[in-house]
Order: sequence, then structure tokens, then C-alpha cells
Amino acid sequence: MSQPIKLPKWVDVGVIPALNILAALAVSALVILSLGENPIEALDVMLYGAFGYDEAIGYTLYYTTNFIFTGLAVAVAFHAGLFNIGGEGQAYIGGLGVGLVILALDGLLPWYALLPLAMLGAAVFGGIWAAVPGWLQAYRGSHIVITTIMFNFIASALMVYLLVNVMIKPGQMSPESREFAESAWLPMAHQMFAVIGIDVSRSPLNLSFVLALIASVLVAIFIWRTRWGYAIRTVGRNETAAIYAGIDPKKTIFWTMALSGMLAGMVGINEIMGVQHKLLLNFTAGYGFTGIAVALMGRNHPIGIVLASLLFGTLYQGGAELDFEFEQITRDMVIVIQGFIILFSGALAYMFNPLVARLIGRLMPARG
Repeated sequence: MSQPIKLPKWVDVGVIPALNILAALAVSALVILSLGENPIEALDVMLYGAFGYDEAIGYTLYYTTNFIFTGLAVAVAFHAGLFNIGGEGQAYIGGLGVGLVILALDGLLPWYALLPLAMLGAAVFGGIWAAVPGWLQAYRGSHIVITTIMFNFIASALMVYLLVNVMIKPGQMSPESREFAESAWLPMAHQMFAVIGIDVSRSPLNLSFVLALIASVLVAIFIWRTRWGYAIRTVGRNETAAIYAGIDPKKTIFWTMALSGMLAGMVGINEIMGVQHKLLLNFTAGYGFTGIAVALMGRNHPIGIVLASLLFGTLYQGGAELDFEFEQITRDMVIVIQGFIILFSGALAYMFNPLVARLIGRLMPARG
């Protein structure tokens, strides 16, 4: 009797997500067609808006940077069996850590000396904000989903209080801090390319994109090539086996959530130090929530997360072009397309597995 075919790894992490995306785009095309617009033309406009010129590419990669950080944060927690949906609040508080460091030292140190300190501030503040729900889950049995949701709201309220009553620049009405000294700003992409004689248009893309790629490599090494990563994966798959192997699940949960928050906090490097150059409200703009979809689509692997982040960066930037070019396609329609992608990559992630398994079973010789 032949054994059921197990999907190869390259099919599970490559083919299946690609089919899910195609299905989401097909449904989106039907919706666009029902609005009286040409879906092929819409796709062409969206791709041009995301990659058609250097400024567009800069914006696409700028969005991609934030999604990489929040997607990695969700993935690290997921490997320990934790569903961290508090990336939004952790990124918010991580940005607070970045802002406090730079506001204190921007008149004394240049950006390259401030960067490691700002990253430390982002990691400490974001890590602590995630570690508290981790401790509550590990030692008090509080559900991580509930506590991380609550901490998103607490982070929002805390930032409003601080920027309205404590950190607001004297003499202004807008709830934001003073602008950082220009010497504390991260180098922008057009400045870095100018050093080697390449002229590109100005965009928000900055050095943080490189940091996000480095973080992806480090997370891959950490999860699959270190004993700490092994402990995280063991707790996530079988807590009883972890205890038998001498791993403390409570400590693992606590420190995994702290690491997850550290990664989410790095959004503050891109947004606060790289683009906004001051502390302000709502700079996270939903990146923490989108990171959940990015991690699901990327199968919680750094390579998949980078690719999924690029896709959502394309939707964010290319969607703005759709809104501008088509009368019937608004920004809300772009959110609908994102929703379809999340639906097919999340709730319906394994819809095509039986079909693909049967196809592989026919193509590959049965083992009996």
C-alpha cells in the first residue's frame, strides 16, 4: 500500500504561498472588473507605481523594512508556540526608546555613534514591553493574545500622554518632540548612492533596510543554528518533550517574547531615526499588525518574510498609484486586496495542499 505523499519543503514554502497569492490576485481582479476597471491595466499601474522609477523603489523598500522587522518579531514568537499580536505596541515603545536616546545625545554624538545606542534603546524598550506579557503567560497563565492586545492600547495611551504633557516641544500645539539635530539622522539611500557617484531620487529609504536584512540573517542563524533556537523550537512543538530534555519552558517563553519585542522595536530605527527625525504619534501606522500576515505568508522563515515584506511594500506603494490613476479604485480597494492576500495566506493557507499533493503523487513514483 502506497504511503501518502508529504509535500517537499520547497513546495510548502515556495509553491503553496505562490498559489495563495495568485488566488488572492484572481479574486481581486474579479472585484476590480466588477467596478468597471481593467484588472490587467490596474496590475500594470501598481507594478509601475512600486518599481517603475527609483523614487518608487525607494518607497517600496522603505515600507518593506518595517514589515521585515515586525514579521521577524511575530515569527520568533511563533516558533515558541506564541502568537504575538502586540508588535504594534512594541514598535511604538521601541520608537520611544530610540527617541529618548537621540534627544539626550544628538548634540554630542554623530549618527554612527548614536546608531548602536539607539538600537539598544529600541531593543530594551521594545523587549521589556513584550517581556511583560511573556512573563504573564509563563508564570501566571495569562493568554498571550489577550495581554499583547491590551499592551497595544496601553502603549498608545502612554505615548499620547508623554507627547502631549511631557515631551512636546515648548510653544507648539502638535503633540511631537523637537526635531533631532541633523547630525543624528540616519543616512538616506540617495546620500549613500551619491558617495559612489550614482544619482537617485530622494525617498524615505535609509540605512535601516540594510539593518533589516542583517537581522533576517541573524534570526535564521539563531533559530536553526544555536541551542537557544533549538530550545525555542522544542518548546513550541512539544512542551512536555522540552521539559524532558531539560529545557525550562517558562524561561524560554519569557526570553522569546523579549526577543520578539526587540525585533519589533527596531521599527523605531527606521521611522524615528531614519525618516521622521522626531518623536510623534502613530508613526507605526499598522506595521505591527501587517507583520502578522507577513510572518504567516513567509512561513515564519526569514527568507519568506523578506519576500512577503516586499510584496506588502509593493501593495502599499503601488496602491497609492492605483488610487491616483483610477477613479473607481480607491485606497480602500487596496486594503481589500491586502485582505484577500491575508485571507488566502492565513485562513486558507493550506487550501491547495491536497491538489498539489495529488499532482506530485502522479508525477513521482509511488513508494510501496
